[in-house]
This record gives sequence, structure tokens and C-alpha cells, in this order.
Amino acid sequence: MAVPFIDIKRFEDGFLDEWNEKVKQMSANAQFIGGNEVTELESNLAKFAETKFAIACANGTDALQLALRAVGVGRGDKVLLPDSTFWATFEAVVNVGADPFTIDTNPVDLQMDLSTFKAAVLKVKPKAALVVHLYGWGTGDIIELREFCKNNQVALIEDGAQCFGVKFKGSSLYKDALISTTSFYPAKVLGAAGDGGAVFTNDEELSVVTRRLVNHGRTSHYEHGIVGWNSRLDSLQAAFLNLSLKHLNKRIESRKKSQNIYYKTLPSLGIQPIHPPKDYDENGYCNVTLVSPEERPKIEAVLKEKGIGFGNIYPGAMSDQPGAKPHLIERFGDKFEARRISKSVLNFPLFAYMTDSELDEVFSAISEYNKSK
Repeated sequence: MAVPFIDIKRFEDGFLDEWNEKVKQMSANAQFIGGNEVTELESNLAKFAETKFAIACANGTDALQLALRAVGVGRGDKVLLPDSTFWATFEAVVNVGADPFTIDTNPVDLQMDLSTFKAAVLKVKPKAALVVHLYGWGTGDIIELREFCKNNQVALIEDGAQCFGVKFKGSSLYKDALISTTSFYPAKVLGAAGDGGAVFTNDEELSVVTRRLVNHGRTSHYEHGIVGWNSRLDSLQAAFLNLSLKHLNKRIESRKKSQNIYYKTLPSLGIQPIHPPKDYDENGYCNVTLVSPEERPKIEAVLKEKGIGFGNIYPGAMSDQPGAKPHLIERFGDKFEARRISKSVLNFPLFAYMTDSELDEVFSAISEYNKSK
């Protein structure tokens, strides 16, 4: 039996009927931009994230650029970011005209290394920094990281594209961030029917600036106080997300159930999964393991033969990307952990409502690989 790496078509009973009826009603009334669905979504998102403000936008990349602009980052400013992340994090810094510096990875939690980050801040004196909450959790040093940035006047932007629904010490990971973002790309834990994103903050001034930037810098319909761009989330995406939020806790619990089976079973098959740091309640975004670079392609070959999907999140460091070369000012960290991890990371299938038989297929393939060694 084939098992996809991710299946985004597994909806709750009645979900598609409700969605189709919603589309029919909104189309009949030409409710396409703004309106109640977007207003309701922002209220729902703020409540779920435990923040005062949530500003919906067109996609997760825009959310990062909006957050950077909101804290005042512009041409020639220095910004630190992880060397292990998706390209959009690096891209966002360049797109607002800032100069990027990458920080190597902590090999334990696979997040940005705090000691390397601190040394870089003292040397570079950046205006802002991006921390990326990868894999459905975040850095074990999040409290110290936030405090260090605050004490050194570094605006910390938290890229939460993979961590919607994650809790740290019992509260939303977004709750105590200066400003944070998420993505509603369909493959995310909370995915839209297309692109979408959001910015979260407890700071009213940051929320006002962000909301203006989303909509051409408007202060009134034909008055523009700043130069923004068009990053409005359309009403249909907002409606889909509002429907999905009703089921999100159930979807997360389903993901975590499968994740826990991985945690229990993989070690007996000779593969060690990576666990979230202490005090994190993950959202089951993805399963993460590290295997030797020599072994990984052999395991992948068996998975391909069996029709089982897999991922490498992510297969390369930012500082090694061809597109980074003209823009990267400096990389910090001499152990090249991001590069090493990118050659070792292997992600097995994980998604909401994954079945026990699908998990068994994954474990059977790994067992077959072990026998062939």
C-alpha cells in the first residue's frame, strides 16, 4: 500500500459540504475581499494564538516581510537569521533591502544556536533577528533568546510558519513574542485552500503599521501614509480557515497520536527520532529523524520502491544556496552543523488522520531495509 508523505484531502465528515455551501453563498453575494470572514478569522486567530492582535495577509513570505517592515527594517539594516530554514526566511530579509547574516544550528534541538547567535549580535549589532520555529516546536532557549534580544535592542521576529498550535509551558508559543508570523500554505497544520499568512503581536503600534502595510499603506481609502503593498487575504481563504479552525484541535491530536507511535516504534528499528525540547507541546507538523548521509539514500530507495513518501526538511543550508551568494554578508558558526544536518535529516509521512495501517507500511519498509543491510 502506497503512503503519501502528506495528504491534505482528509477532511472531517461534512466539512466539504459545509465549505461548498459557503463558497456558493459568498459567490452569490460577491464576498471576495475583506468583510466578515476576514474580521472573524483575525479574531479567531488572535484568540487561538493568545495575542492581542492578528493581521491576516496573502502568504507566509509576505508575513515575514510585513513583520520586518513593521519593526523598521529597511535598506542597509543588518538582520540575523538561522542557516537552517526555508528559503523564504532569507528571501524576506533581502526583499526589504536588509543585509542577511546566517547563524549555525544547534545539533540537539535543530534550531538556531544561541551561543553563536549571541556572539554574532555583539559583533554585528543588528537591527533585527529572525528565529524560525522548525518542525512543530521551537528552540529550548526561547526565553533566554527573547530576553537577550530585548536587552540588546534587537527586534526579534519569530517565524512560526510550522508552529501554529504549538504550546510552550502551557501557552501558545506566539503569546510572548514581540512579533511573529505564520503561513497558511495548504500543507501546514492550519492550511488554507491556497496561500495565506498572518502576523501576530501584542504591540498596538506594530499592529497598526502592519495593517497599513498589508493594504497599500492606507490611512484612509485614498490616503496613503506609508508605502506598503497589496497583501490582503481574500475572503474565501478566510472562510476556509474559519471552518478549519473548528476542527484544528482534533487534527493536531491526530497528528500527535501518529507522532507518538513514531517515537515509540522507530528506535526499535534502529532510527532515532528527534524530540521537542522540554516544556514544548508540539503540533505534530512533521516527523524528524537524523540518519547518516551514507545510509539516507539507501533508506530512501526502499521507501521509493514501496511507494512511501518522505521528506528532507531541509536539504541545504541557506549559506550554501546559490541565490544567497550575492546577498549573504557573513555566516556565523565554524562547525557547519546546518550543512551536516541537511545531509542527514529524513522525515517520514505524518499528517492528520493517518491510519495505523499506513504507519505499519512505513515500519515494514524500514524493517525490510534493515534486513537488506
